Amino acid sequence: MGADRSYAYGAAAGLLGDLLLGDPRRGHPVAVFGRAATAVEGALWRDHRGWGTLHTVVCAGGAVALGTVAARAVRPSPAASAALTAAAVWSVVGGTSLAREARTIGQALERGDVEAARERLPHLCGRDPQALDADGIARAVVESVAENTSDAVVGALVWGAVAGVPGLLGFRAVNTLDAMVGHTSPRYRRYGWASARLDDVAGWPGARLTAVLAAVAGPDPRGALRAWRTDARKHPSPNAGPVEASFAGALGVRLGGTLSYGGRVEHRPVLGGDTGRAVRVTDIDRAVRLSRRVGLLALGTTVAARLLVTSVKGLKGRGK
Repeated sequence: MGADRSYAYGAAAGLLGDLLLGDPRRGHPVAVFGRAATAVEGALWRDHRGWGTLHTVVCAGGAVALGTVAARAVRPSPAASAALTAAAVWSVVGGTSLAREARTIGQALERGDVEAARERLPHLCGRDPQALDADGIARAVVESVAENTSDAVVGALVWGAVAGVPGLLGFRAVNTLDAMVGHTSPRYRRYGWASARLDDVAGWPGARLTAVLAAVAGPDPRGALRAWRTDARKHPSPNAGPVEASFAGALGVRLGGTLSYGGRVEHRPVLGGDTGRAVRVTDIDRAVRLSRRVGLLALGTTVAARLLVTSVKGLKGRGK
């Protein structure tokens, strides 16, 4: 079994583990990383970009270094390499938890229990739940499913295909740091600048692949491509824009508009507004199903691309 086949088998096993088991209830590696990053922040925090950059380098670099050491340690054994890849994929991919949280909120809304949905929404995104009615909550959930399909599934698989276990751990570290310090609160406006910018760079390829696969897997491919082409650039995030626009067009709904974060109201452009309708509660399950299909297609696409690149390199090597 070659290194690339070990990766392919491990990645498939890891995604299957996420589908069947979801995230571990205790001792999740991402939570462990978060506690370590918080400790580093406690030692380094200054209201300065340079110190924030150091924080990013220490935390993200440490995750990459750990992955590199572990991958080298198991390299002589293809079975051990596949097992390490499976464990890494299972640890960093969060598709099942994403689907579970979204459906829990959707079920509360279907029962008419808006308060229960508001209580659960912070588990999924950072919106102010008290400012949202049932339709607003449903829209927030669909937007979060779309964005997190890229952040929690596809982006990790892309970097895993590029760099193996170090890529998997590094991407998840960068994405987690952005969630922790990358927002524009007074404390993190300067300190979190490097984490936010690095997350934009790391998330770029996964976001575009997610948008493509949403168009392929969704019920309205033309609508997805049209919304991506016309609306994505209107979004303030360079990566969330293509993903949310493609999901909006694929599902035939309107996303974006007025929202509230931490008491701050934002008026974002509408995505999919040319032909889309307002989001309904039933669209939550449709978005989850689309997210699942995109994740499976991303696994096949990234593994096939890795195997193809290796084969081409091998042919060129023999040609010399």
